[in-house]
Amino acid sequence: MTLPEGRRPLWGKRPAVHVETLVLICAVWLMLAGNASFWQAALAGRQVDQLATWGLVAAIFVSLTAFYFAAAALISSRYTVRPLLAGLLMVTAAASWNMSQYGVYMDRAMLANVLATDFREARELVGWGMAAYVLVYGALPAALLWWPRLKTRPLGRTVLARAAWIAGGLAVGVGSLLLVFADFASLMRNNTEMRYLVTPGNIVVSLSANLWGRANRPNQPRIAIGTDAKPAPRRERPLLFVLVVGETARSRNFSLNGYPRDTNPELAKRGVISFPNAIACGTSTEVSLPCMFSWWGRARYDEEKIATHESVLHLLARSGVEVLWRDNQSGCKGVCDGLPFHKLDRSRHPTLCKEQQCFDEILLTGMDKVLRDASGNLLVVLHQLGSHGPAYSKRYPAAFRRFTPTCESDELRLCSTEQIVNAYDNSLLYTDYFLGKVIDFLDQAQTTHDTAMLYVSDHGESLGEGGLFLHGMPYAIAPDEQTRVPFVVWLSQAFRSGSRLDVQCLQAQAKQRPASHDHLFHSLLGVFGVQTTVYDRSLDLFAACRADAASASTRGKS
Repeated sequence: MTLPEGRRPLWGKRPAVHVETLVLICAVWLMLAGNASFWQAALAGRQVDQLATWGLVAAIFVSLTAFYFAAAALISSRYTVRPLLAGLLMVTAAASWNMSQYGVYMDRAMLANVLATDFREARELVGWGMAAYVLVYGALPAALLWWPRLKTRPLGRTVLARAAWIAGGLAVGVGSLLLVFADFASLMRNNTEMRYLVTPGNIVVSLSANLWGRANRPNQPRIAIGTDAKPAPRRERPLLFVLVVGETARSRNFSLNGYPRDTNPELAKRGVISFPNAIACGTSTEVSLPCMFSWWGRARYDEEKIATHESVLHLLARSGVEVLWRDNQSGCKGVCDGLPFHKLDRSRHPTLCKEQQCFDEILLTGMDKVLRDASGNLLVVLHQLGSHGPAYSKRYPAAFRRFTPTCESDELRLCSTEQIVNAYDNSLLYTDYFLGKVIDFLDQAQTTHDTAMLYVSDHGESLGEGGLFLHGMPYAIAPDEQTRVPFVVWLSQAFRSGSRLDVQCLQAQAKQRPASHDHLFHSLLGVFGVQTTVYDRSLDLFAACRADAASASTRGKS
C-alpha cells in the first residue's frame, strides 16, 4: 500500500544502526535491567548518600557494560547479532527473576541443577509472575532488536571498525576499573560469590564450565573403588537395610531436633535415634547426591573424581550385597548407574498419584515382592520427592494439611512467610508419616531379616530467612538452613542383636558427635561388614558402638 505524500507509518521510520550500536544498547540494557541482585549486593552496607558510593557504582557499570560489549561484538555479525542478543536478553530476564525472587546464585552447581531439571519441576518454577517479567524485560526488548535496520560497510572497513570498537571497549572497561580498583578489589575479595550475580556473564561462564566438563569426561565405565573388598562372614540371618534419601528437609524444622512444632509424631513413637547436627555435602541434589555416596565426600570434595568413580552402592554390589534404587524423584544422578532401578514417580496409582506426580508412599508399593525375591543381604534406597519446593503444598495429601493457613501457590512471592512455613512443615509431617510406614514394614520383616533404616536428606531449604528461598546457594556462603539436614536411624531388635550394637552408646554418640554425609559411605560398609582398605572406621557412625569394636579397629583404616 502506498501512503499519501508527506505521511509516515504510525510506527515511524525505521532507524538504521551499525551492529556495534545495537550491541552497545543491549549491553547497557542488560546491566540496567538484568542485574538487580548484583547491584543490591554491591550496595549492601554502603552509604547511598556518599559520592564515593555512586562513583564506585558508575565505574562498575561502565566497566561491565564495556566488557559485555567487547565480548558480544567479537562474535557478532549482521546475520547473528539479533539471535545472539535475543538469547542473552531472554536468559538474563529468566535468571534475574529467579535470583531476585529466591536469592539464588547462578554458579556452576546451580546451572547443573537447572540442566538436570525435568519438565515437572520446571513447570512449578515458571508461574505467571515469571512469565510477565520475562515478557517485559526479555521478550519485548528482544523483539525490538528487529526494528532498526542494520547498516552495512565494505568487509575491510567492517573489520577495522569492529577491531577499533572492541579495543575501545576493553580500554574503557579497564580504565573504569582502575579508577576504583582498590574499592572494587576489596568488594570482590570480601564477597567472592558476588560474581555469580553478574548476568548474563554468570550464565555463560557456568554453562560453559558444565558443558566443557562433560565434553572432556570420557564415555566409559566408572572407575572401580575398593577393588580389594572382601564380603563379611555370613550372618545367621540376611540383612535388610533401607536407606531413605530425603529431599529438601532441613534439620531445624524437625521436632526430634527441638523444633517447637510437632512435625515428627510418628518417628517419636518408634524409638529412633536422631543426629541433630548433621551436615550435607552440598546445597543441591545435583551436588549432594553423588557426593554423599562417594568416598571423597565433602572433606575431600573433587567433582571430577566423584563423577568418574563408582559409588559405595557399586562397591557393595560387587561385595555380594543386593542393591536396589527406588525413585520418586529425578533419578540417582549417576550414583546407581548399572544397578537395579525402579522409577516410580510416573506410576498410575489411583490414590497415590495425580497431576503427574506421586506421593512418597508409592516407594513402598511392591516392597513385599522385593523382599521375597531377595536371596541374601539387601540394601534398598528410597529416593523421596519429600519437600521439593516451591510447591510444598503438593507434596502431601490433604489429610496432612495440619498447619494453616498454607501457601497453595507455586509462586512464593504471593504468600506470607507464615503460609510458606506452614506448607513446608506439612510436607515434613507427611515425610514423618512415610518414615513411620517404612519402619512398620521393617518391623514386620524381622521375622525373616535383621532390619534397619537410615534417613538423611540431601540438603536443606531456605524459607525466607535473610531474603533467601529454596536452596542452591554456593556452599561457602550457604546458611545453615540449607546445609543442616535431619539424620535419623531406626534399628530393629533383630538388627541390634545380629550386629551386636549397643543402642545406648549410639544414642550418646548422636548427642555428642556431629554427623555428615561423609559418614554414609563408611557406615554402609560397616553395616554390611565389607572389608576393604577404603573403609575408614573413624567415619563409621556405628563402629564405636559394636560389641566387637576393639577387633573392628584392625579392619581398614583406624
